[in-house]
Amino acid sequence: MGGNHTQTKFILLGITDSPCARALLFGLFLLIYIVTLVGNIGIMVLAWVVPSLHTPMYFFLTHFSFADVCYSTVISPKMLADLLSENQTISFVGCAIQFHFFAFFATAECHLLAAMAYDRYVAICNPLLYMTVISSHVRRRLVASSYLLAFLSAITYTSCTFGGSFCGPNRINHFFCDIGPVLKLVCSDTHISEMVIFAFVLINTVGTSTIILASYTCILHTVLRMRSARSRSRAFHTCTSHLMAVSLFYGTIFFMYLQPASSHGSLDKVASIIYTVVTPMLNPFIYSLRNKEVKDALVKSVTATSVLLFSMPAVESEHDIVIYRKLNEVVLLLV
Repeated sequence: MGGNHTQTKFILLGITDSPCARALLFGLFLLIYIVTLVGNIGIMVLAWVVPSLHTPMYFFLTHFSFADVCYSTVISPKMLADLLSENQTISFVGCAIQFHFFAFFATAECHLLAAMAYDRYVAICNPLLYMTVISSHVRRRLVASSYLLAFLSAITYTSCTFGGSFCGPNRINHFFCDIGPVLKLVCSDTHISEMVIFAFVLINTVGTSTIILASYTCILHTVLRMRSARSRSRAFHTCTSHLMAVSLFYGTIFFMYLQPASSHGSLDKVASIIYTVVTPMLNPFIYSLRNKEVKDALVKSVTATSVLLFSMPAVESEHDIVIYRKLNEVVLLLV
């Protein structure tokens, strides 16, 4: 490998060398990626077109789904292509870009999770002040700060990971360009870079997870004081599913980025698959599609679309057009 990084190419070793296993994994991951796109984009569209979902909670969920779609798309298409190809190379610039956007959207998701937890805390623990505390100005600032902190962190991660000298092997033992596998190829001293990366990961993950745990602790304390058994059961069910998703996401990130470099082993790829492929698919079901509001909005939207499609007048006479417009108004009221 020469000293000109723009002409350097890396070889991604991928998940497995077995042709049979690669074919099976391609089918599985393609299905998961399609479900991820349909689920998350569906939530975004519903939250945009359905008036009943124009609330702070779904405002945050829309951005959360957007982050899921983006950081899954940064990883999955290249991984799927490599599973079918013998040429699993990626340029130095392409590798840095892939990692930068992955780090950006993954970090943004951490901060969005914290914002969503705070939103639920205010909604359940201080319902009378909810619209005042979580005003449109506040939620826009929370989302904007999430993206800003993610951008600054991604710049730091990328410069520390790819700022060294690459003069040795070019085989990355992973299915995408990640911090650990890339730093192993750096010839220069990486101690300072590793310390900086560790500090930023610690701030982003431990800081946001502390906010999430504190918020849900207060929520559970409030739920326990509810008189209605049905309300307690519903709140517990929601909190439990959210905490499971958070635990899965943060658990794998802690495992990957907050352990010594010498401790990394064969389980790294499995952990990476969980938070890059599986978690973005599960999030729409955990945070949105299991909610009664979203299910009702989805049913009404599908019904409205079906009615409009199958009631198009065959003859565009003036009478037919008037009837169609009346029907359209009724359907829009249903939605």
